[in-house]
Amino acid sequence: MDYSRYCKKYVPYLFVAPALIMLAVFFFLPFFESFYISLLDYSKDIYNPVFVGIGNYIKLFHSPMFYKTLINTVIYLVVAVPLLVVLPLIIAVVINQKLRLINFYKVSIYLPVIVSIVVAGIAWKWLYADNGILNYLLSFFGVHKIGFLTDPKYALYSVIAVTVWKGLGYYMMIYLAALTSVPQDLYEAADIDGASLLQKHFAVTVPHLLPAIALVTIISSISAMKVFVEIFIMTQGGPLNSSMTIVYYIYQKGFENLDLGYASAVGIVLMAIIMLISVFNIKKIEGQAFNG
Repeated sequence: MDYSRYCKKYVPYLFVAPALIMLAVFFFLPFFESFYISLLDYSKDIYNPVFVGIGNYIKLFHSPMFYKTLINTVIYLVVAVPLLVVLPLIIAVVINQKLRLINFYKVSIYLPVIVSIVVAGIAWKWLYADNGILNYLLSFFGVHKIGFLTDPKYALYSVIAVTVWKGLGYYMMIYLAALTSVPQDLYEAADIDGASLLQKHFAVTVPHLLPAIALVTIISSISAMKVFVEIFIMTQGGPLNSSMTIVYYIYQKGFENLDLGYASAVGIVLMAIIMLISVFNIKKIEGQAFNG
């Protein structure tokens, strides 16, 4: 084999090697280790775990608390993702117009993205307090105090509001970048045809933004399924487990109860759910976006 043929055959493997090593170290190795741990029972003695096979999986599928956290996570997904897909799109389209102080608007909306989620969570915890600013402002309208984080009816939705507030700027920037790719001559043709602003939006803008919409949907779906810090800072799963999501449940079982096998089993199930949702999004949404 001459030198050129040797290079042509083996050099491409050198280029993909770093990515494969990263995947092996940071994905496959932790996955197989977590799966092995999920087959062990640490609940009685953390230093001498007992092999229980699929016992932890049977245990979690018979646990009402697991289904409670799953339902809360689905609510988080169903409420937060549409808001994070639609609101930044509207803001991006409005800001993309030739407005005065456009940079000020962009910075103002993007600012929460660069704020630490821990700092944002503490700040919103103060705002949501019974004697906080929000209840103070609502009192001017005759609204009685609302337990934003202490009432089981509102706790989960109050945390979702913070997630949406913090993510608006990030997804807005994705849409703004996508808006630059929309051909301006299409808008000019629509003007000649007498299309209204709303008609131009749905006939020209939205079709060209479908790849960006698919991307935002996939990213925000995965983020919603993995939400943890907001819950940890603001409610710690309470009150009455009303804001207990599946990742916080893993943390509670793994690091508070030291039941590492059960926590790993929940983690494996969560990964399977995220993969199913991602595949669904890729097949149904991204496929439409790129194939028309």
